[in-house]
Amino acid sequence: MTQWTTKRRMNPITTDTLLEALRWRYATKQFDPTRKIPAELWKALESTLVLTPSSFGLQPWKFLIIKDAGLRERLVPHSWKQRQIADASHLVVMTVRKKIDTAYVDHLMAATAKARGIPVETIAGYRKLIVGDVVEGDRSKISTEWAIRQAYIALGNLMTSAALLGIDTCPMEGFEPAPYDEILGLAAQGFTTAVLCPVGYRADTDKYASLAKVRFPVSEMIEYR
Repeated sequence: MTQWTTKRRMNPITTDTLLEALRWRYATKQFDPTRKIPAELWKALESTLVLTPSSFGLQPWKFLIIKDAGLRERLVPHSWKQRQIADASHLVVMTVRKKIDTAYVDHLMAATAKARGIPVETIAGYRKLIVGDVVEGDRSKISTEWAIRQAYIALGNLMTSAALLGIDTCPMEGFEPAPYDEILGLAAQGFTTAVLCPVGYRADTDKYASLAKVRFPVSEMIEYR
């Protein structure tokens, strides 16, 4: 049994609670730099990142939590000068592996066998499937782009979870990946920056908080077949 295993039946939240949180959230343009996320809430949000599902369960990411104020200020000019980077309580830089190799697949196999209490040999077919697709197959030619798409699953998971806790977020593609990779020393680790997400509490002066949410109607966006 791992810390992520539970046999307890899930008690779902109400549909009203879910939809109210999603209607409340918005891409926060101004964070209150004086308000910090309490440690227990941040610990829960960290877990939502780790619990994010991924294709094959490969988890091709590493989430950098940038706390150093000086480092954040260095990143602002490479983030279209957007102050959310520096002013939010926490800055999550979602990075991904540029390449998946057999060693990493074996790392997943070992973790799977340990978590489920089974011999690693019993999942040899699973290993072969992953290697044939992500390491040696056509997907290996676009492994970085594939991993970035996986990171967006984590982004959505974090944003929804934060909204349910009354915490603001701002998904950000407005940054320059190359300077981020250089400043954060990612190249040597085989990672690259995928997407950003400042997390914290909206400032009272953020006019965007009171604007109507613009979404196309369900009839236009949802089609049953």
